[in-house]
Amino acid sequence: MKIIVDENIPYGLEAFGTLGAVERCAGREMCAGFVRDADALIVRSVTKVNEELLTGSRVRFVGTCTIGTDHVDLDYLREHEIGFSSAPGSNANSVGEYITAALLVLARRGGCRLEGKTIGVVGVGNVGTKVVQKAETLGMRVLLNDPPRQRETGEERFRPIEELFDTDFITVHVPLTKEGPDATYHLVDEHFLSSMKPGSVLLNSSRGPVADGGAVGRALDSGHLSAVLLDVWEGEPDIDVALLEKVAIGTPHIAGYSFDGKVLGTQMIYQALCQHLGVPTDWDPAPLLPEPEHPVLEIDAKGRDDEDVLRQAVLTVYDIEQDDADLRKMINLPSAERVAHFDSLRKNYPRRREFPKTRIALTGGEEKIGATLAALGFDVARR
Repeated sequence: MKIIVDENIPYGLEAFGTLGAVERCAGREMCAGFVRDADALIVRSVTKVNEELLTGSRVRFVGTCTIGTDHVDLDYLREHEIGFSSAPGSNANSVGEYITAALLVLARRGGCRLEGKTIGVVGVGNVGTKVVQKAETLGMRVLLNDPPRQRETGEERFRPIEELFDTDFITVHVPLTKEGPDATYHLVDEHFLSSMKPGSVLLNSSRGPVADGGAVGRALDSGHLSAVLLDVWEGEPDIDVALLEKVAIGTPHIAGYSFDGKVLGTQMIYQALCQHLGVPTDWDPAPLLPEPEHPVLEIDAKGRDDEDVLRQAVLTVYDIEQDDADLRKMINLPSAERVAHFDSLRKNYPRRREFPKTRIALTGGEEKIGATLAALGFDVARR
């Protein structure tokens, strides 16, 4: 059995090598000739899986180690009886931690506290649910919008989008869809942005085309929005550098790129392929995981504002401002080198471990700060 695996999938060789012969390939370089004699194809979001790629091949299973599926022609797979699996929820906690770091940075830059502020969460699936939990832990008032889930459950906690426009922050966590009553392509358009409260903040870490980049730029130029965070961009990897210069925080589509989240994605697709083949799931990544960069973090909270303590903990473990600085280097690059820079940041992304992998040795402060750190996921030990 021959299995083609994107070279950026952690432990791809170790996991899928237990099932057959593995060949690794750069995701953007996968082509029909390369996959023709493969039995299974394991990809990420940079590979377009469609008739052009698969026609004439013997591929009988496609797995994407991502939560999104907009890069996969699911109708084609069904028509040709090709098995498929994605990894929903694998990067949910990673994105939740990313948004936590972003909110703490934006609050510091804006000279405000997050506690008591309002945030609207558009899309409350696996990722959105984690974001809601983190935002509530930060003391924010959270409003939810998810029309499909509202229709399915009838729950009143899901509110019309219009009710979110008066919040201080809006963060978007929806799949990219272009058809149907809940199409999300350019969901964040001129009307959406102009309806947001003046001086509010937009965060998009879902898919680039969910937000109209031109409209976002104009909302910043006019001063209607005080800040925008973009992790995803229209036209990736050839992104709008002029828009990058305007946003408060820009990152190269890495919100879900924690090492733990990526390994979980590998494990989920490995298990799905095993199920497809009808074989036992024997591979376990746990013995391979390295030590985190910050196994123990000592923090003295005595006499300090709680949000400053949270900021120290979160930004020590995940420095989102470094990701922003690394992406901005492309502004001064020749246009011909920018695409390679964007892709390189993703391919060579530093190993980022999630909050639960760090123990915080906490001294001073009230009981509340320890409880808040623990609720964010840290392993907290009082000294």
